[in-house]
Amino acid sequence: MDWNQIEKKWQDKWKEAKIFQANPPTKNKRKGKHKKGVLCTFPFPYMNLTLHLGHALTCLRVDIFARFKRMQGFNVLFPFAFHYTGEPIVGVAKRVSEGDEKQIDILVRSGVPRGEISKFKDPKYIGDYYRGEATEAVDRIGFGVDWRRQFTTVDPPYNKFIEWQYWTLRDKGYVGLGSHPVVWCPRCLSPTGDHDRLVGEGVSPIEYVLLKFECDGAFLVAATLRPETVFGVTNMWLNPDAVYAHVRVDGEDWIVSEEAVQKLRDQLHDVEVLDEFEGRKLIGKSCRNVVVGNEVPILPASFVDPRNASGVVMSVPSHAPFDWAAIADLRRNPKVLKEYGIDPRVVMELEPVSLIETEGYGENPAVELVEAAGIKDQNDERLEDITKEVYRKEFHKGILKKITGKYVGRGVAAVKKELIADFVGEGKAGSLWETAEPVVCRCNTRTIVKILENQWFLKYSDAEWKARVRELMKRMVIVPDEARSAFEYTVDWLEDKACVRRSGLGTRLPWDPEWIVETLSDSTIYMAFYTIANYIYGLGVPSEKLIREVFDYVLLGKGGVDEVAGRSGLDEELLESMRDEFEYWYPVTLRNSAKELIFNHLTFFLFQHVAIWPEDKWPRMVGANGMIQIEGQKMSKSRGIFITLKEALDQYNADPTRVELAYSAEGLTDPDWRVQEVVSLRRRLEMFYDFATRLPETKALDRGIDRWLLSKLNRRIKAATEYFEVLRNRSALQEGFFDLWNDIRWYMRRTDEYSDVLRSAVEAMTLMLAPVAPHICEEIWEKTGHRKFIVQASWPVYDEKCCDEELEVEENLIGDTIEDVKEILKVAKIEKPSRIILFVASSWKYKILEESIKSREDLIKRVMMDPEVKKQGKAAADYAQKLLKNPRHEIITQEKEFQTLAEARDFLTKELGAKVEVLKAEESRHEKAKVAEPLKPGVLIET
Repeated sequence: MDWNQIEKKWQDKWKEAKIFQANPPTKNKRKGKHKKGVLCTFPFPYMNLTLHLGHALTCLRVDIFARFKRMQGFNVLFPFAFHYTGEPIVGVAKRVSEGDEKQIDILVRSGVPRGEISKFKDPKYIGDYYRGEATEAVDRIGFGVDWRRQFTTVDPPYNKFIEWQYWTLRDKGYVGLGSHPVVWCPRCLSPTGDHDRLVGEGVSPIEYVLLKFECDGAFLVAATLRPETVFGVTNMWLNPDAVYAHVRVDGEDWIVSEEAVQKLRDQLHDVEVLDEFEGRKLIGKSCRNVVVGNEVPILPASFVDPRNASGVVMSVPSHAPFDWAAIADLRRNPKVLKEYGIDPRVVMELEPVSLIETEGYGENPAVELVEAAGIKDQNDERLEDITKEVYRKEFHKGILKKITGKYVGRGVAAVKKELIADFVGEGKAGSLWETAEPVVCRCNTRTIVKILENQWFLKYSDAEWKARVRELMKRMVIVPDEARSAFEYTVDWLEDKACVRRSGLGTRLPWDPEWIVETLSDSTIYMAFYTIANYIYGLGVPSEKLIREVFDYVLLGKGGVDEVAGRSGLDEELLESMRDEFEYWYPVTLRNSAKELIFNHLTFFLFQHVAIWPEDKWPRMVGANGMIQIEGQKMSKSRGIFITLKEALDQYNADPTRVELAYSAEGLTDPDWRVQEVVSLRRRLEMFYDFATRLPETKALDRGIDRWLLSKLNRRIKAATEYFEVLRNRSALQEGFFDLWNDIRWYMRRTDEYSDVLRSAVEAMTLMLAPVAPHICEEIWEKTGHRKFIVQASWPVYDEKCCDEELEVEENLIGDTIEDVKEILKVAKIEKPSRIILFVASSWKYKILEESIKSREDLIKRVMMDPEVKKQGKAAADYAQKLLKNPRHEIITQEKEFQTLAEARDFLTKELGAKVEVLKAEESRHEKAKVAEPLKPGVLIET
């Protein structure tokens, strides 16, 4: 078969028939499934790079769901657009302009011809270039997109929509002006949002506590997120090779790393540098813990990064695994101490000070866990995980001990804010905003945390706003359900977020145009813009006519249509059509994205919807998927572990790519793209095509095996349908394609005459495969006599009346028996048995099985009330106990099991290559008869 020809053929036919151009039916036809439309969306991709397998993975889940719902009879809209906002595209243009070879290499390896590179100095050219590539790739993979509704985030009509969004949010009190800490690029002179970053997406500013330790007339200020542990400090760590500064901060003398000086200034402190020196100047001295009052030594530590926080670290070895490992290192290397004139006994005599009691931990958790893990030095990677474990458990479950004074008996989590307030109020501590890990802007500059004055923020910390989001999450479907906790966590910790920046592409803030709405703030409600974009772009509506009142009327139902028409200059009929289209498609049925976006984009999506619309317009379902890997490694552009969508389609075609992405994982599990698997799946699709288009002759038959196939078919339909509903595409494929194919193969092994049920099963199998592999299924559908597109065909319907559990148990018995005998032959190395005797279990065992299925409670006691069972004594009790440990759920009588195997003797003889006899256990005293169990016959092989 010619994959390229088939895929191009059906893509052209879909386009010609306008299959994916979704329109609301006329109002008098809106009944049943057409009463409301189904709107499925995927976050529009950034046009700073070509689409890759990560985009395809996430978008495919939406496309599969859209195709599935369309086949169920729903009117489905799947639109697509392109994100130009912010620094991503501008960052590429800057790096190309500067001749950044790393960036140029990434572009070339992603398929950009070298002759095009010089044009990539223009951000608009970059966006348009990748938009063209993306449109082609989306069509080639077979995504059913309504392209009439496409736009970019720098289009004037979209700018007007974003302006309306922010006027609306401001009017409702969700946008404010104030001083807040932001991740700041000192080069761009602008806040650096998540999607404006090369490194550190999802990282937010955290307020560190600066605890004071008196030293040489100044305060060493140690930055920590665990200020309660100050009661257990045994020493201080400084980097001997780093430069430190003696600075006067707001009138008080501090000692911090050179790098911390500018941070303090950027956070609105008055800072004067008095002196600078290497850290080794203070090594070996002591300082006074002003909270506790004791003296502690200052020790050398190369692991202290002067760029992190204040560059000063306090050591709490009882509760900080890294600290204990570092102390152990110094004890093993006394030469290091002597270099600084430190008596090794200083370190040898350091004892961990325990201050937190936590269930499941001993006196010194860090010491115990480090030693239990066999960690030998502070560079052991396992320390990171152990540290997280200790911190998490002690924060949530830890109780402060007597050494903490007035805080004794209080939970760490409960007392933390009070403790910080006390320390600050007593002049024993200050604060410094920092990120927990480095963040790098797309301009290649490491960011800082800056407190901005007169900065516009979204008030995500607002308690009332959060309460409404939680109400939405209660009623909304989140798939997989395990993602729900991540949403809840994000809502809990989310604080105010800068919504604008000074540089990059995007929409200017309408009331303060020196600011541009940033990338994660102009991408939260654009699904509503999709519903009307076909009118705006299709009719060429001038952007200047898209005044606030137009969006108020169309999207909120505010104002009279005649008044809005008069003010905007737009036709009343157009306004009413746009209003009707929005009402038909909204709310969003499905929004799906990668799991890493739960912590920003997807949660912001929820916040903004509850802010702007009433409950009947709130999203219905949100999905999250894993992050794709390539041959077991995380995809990385910089490391060359990267496959563009175009490359995958060129090498493996659309349907094999789609099936591999859908089948490789589901839920939050990270899928792993493996070439061997793609090739194998392509062969399976080709085999199915050959089989489905060359079916043997069938006729009307109603034998047990025919009814069995019909029963299995309906169970597969039910399971696959339920899985597709919740984006469990791997499981849906397993049931509706792979397992059903195995059922068909078994059916064809069991009989030489084929019922029309076989044809029905293959037809249903094709229908259930169609959302995932639409091109090959359209081809099969056409070649098997159907005139209608399969994408418009009806989804197979489950019929409970066709399910026959008894028949399924009987066929499972036959199949399992064959496998058991073959395994015995293999283990015993018997190639040519002369006779095989199958022993059906004794009748009393069926009684115990039946009782165990009814209830496991008091099973042994209950079954022993039966005289026949009681007569078996210990054997009966042992079998009952076995069922309690390994319960069985299939039930069958002895007579039915005997009859099933006896009637299948010829088939069993053919499959096993030896004459097969079937006996009841009561008819033999052979040991194999005694061990027989219901649905697991005893097997005697004669050679």
